[in-house]
Amino acid sequence: MKLFHETPAPQAIFGSFAVKTSASVALIPMSTNNILKRSVVFLSGLFIMALGVALSVKANLGVSPISCIPYICSVKYPLTMGETTILFNVLLILLQIILLRKKYKLIQLVQLPVVFIFGFFTDITLYLTSGINISGYVWQVVLCLLSCAVLALGVFLEVKAKLTYLAGEGLALAIADTFRIEFGKAKISVDSSMVIVGVGSSLALLGQLQGVREGTIVAALLVGFLAKLYSRKLSLIDKLLNSPDEKQPAPATELTSGNNKKRLIVTISREFGSGGHEIGQLVAKQLGLSLYDKQLIELTAEKGGFTPEYIREHEQKLAHTLLFNLYEQSYASVNAQMPQLDALFLVQSKIIREIGAKESCVIIGRCADFIMKDQPGCFNIFIHANNEYRKKRIVQEYGVEAATAEKELEKTDRERANYCRHFTGKEWGKASNYNLTIDSSLFGTRKSAEMIVMAIREKQS
Repeated sequence: MKLFHETPAPQAIFGSFAVKTSASVALIPMSTNNILKRSVVFLSGLFIMALGVALSVKANLGVSPISCIPYICSVKYPLTMGETTILFNVLLILLQIILLRKKYKLIQLVQLPVVFIFGFFTDITLYLTSGINISGYVWQVVLCLLSCAVLALGVFLEVKAKLTYLAGEGLALAIADTFRIEFGKAKISVDSSMVIVGVGSSLALLGQLQGVREGTIVAALLVGFLAKLYSRKLSLIDKLLNSPDEKQPAPATELTSGNNKKRLIVTISREFGSGGHEIGQLVAKQLGLSLYDKQLIELTAEKGGFTPEYIREHEQKLAHTLLFNLYEQSYASVNAQMPQLDALFLVQSKIIREIGAKESCVIIGRCADFIMKDQPGCFNIFIHANNEYRKKRIVQEYGVEAATAEKELEKTDRERANYCRHFTGKEWGKASNYNLTIDSSLFGTRKSAEMIVMAIREKQS
């Protein structure tokens, strides 16, 4: 299914020093001094990444997915791991060229010298760590975790330098661009394929499982998380690289106005089947306000480049927070890329703030209560109801089968709660997060709307 219209990628809306669109890199001009600093940070990142690989080899619990095939080949053949790393990454660059064909840009060949440098650093760090000899599984685990922390630090520095990316990430970008899939899915597919090929080649070439063990899984799960953690905590690198003589992106315009204090923004969060949309319609009509619910899908499609189908399928829902967090970690290794669900939330947030800056209105869902939390005149409501009332409504209004209604309620509410927690850090449906909560099954939609209007007018008086 096509995810986007042929418009600029959502991340381009927010700006950055290096904007990656598809598998190409567009660099904003930098001063000579800044290029030098970024080069030093980038090379430092490569060396630290190589050190992380070397430590994982010494831990002997399996290396990271990108390194498992070179490691196995270095054990089988009379080549150093640095040499097999170079050969393997050159192969990944060739695959990028095959996939992208005419869309492959010559500037992307900058990956080639990076590959040779990284291979050289791999052999150097293996030599430097040759004296490390550990015994006992506990110490192996400790060294494995240390290798993940070191590797993640290297990834963090390499990404912060914003010069280029490694061949593995380049292949994932090429796959995403060629097959029109999200980068996160492409990255996970590439890493998974490397592990599968690593297992097969280990058994075929070595007759036993080597280089792919529990440490490989730990690295796949932990490195992206740690890289994101470093990004949040180590702001010193940003200060170092963002020199005063370099042109910075213009700050976002503050969405405020002299009439904001008189403006009324009513946000309605709701359990599935509680009648939140109908109540919102009644509230908007009684107060003489515009209602924004499905209209936000059209606005997001128009301004964000997403297709309406993609928005309907993905907005306001997050099935599994743990799985999504693991998926989201794939983006830690590529600068200026973000998960499409994050991009969708950012685009919708911008649209909601723009609406709130221009007019009084009623907004249904989309975490609008959090997005508009700092705006004067914002009144936040949560609508809930008992299960029998909600099941009856979704069967009658949405055509849900009665036998599956209970599961549909649980699924949708869980997705909305996960979505809210992931993007706002707040507990969806917790009474203290709202100005008013109403059980619509006690009062019905019309009476609930009247009570809300009365509460709003009382607050405004």
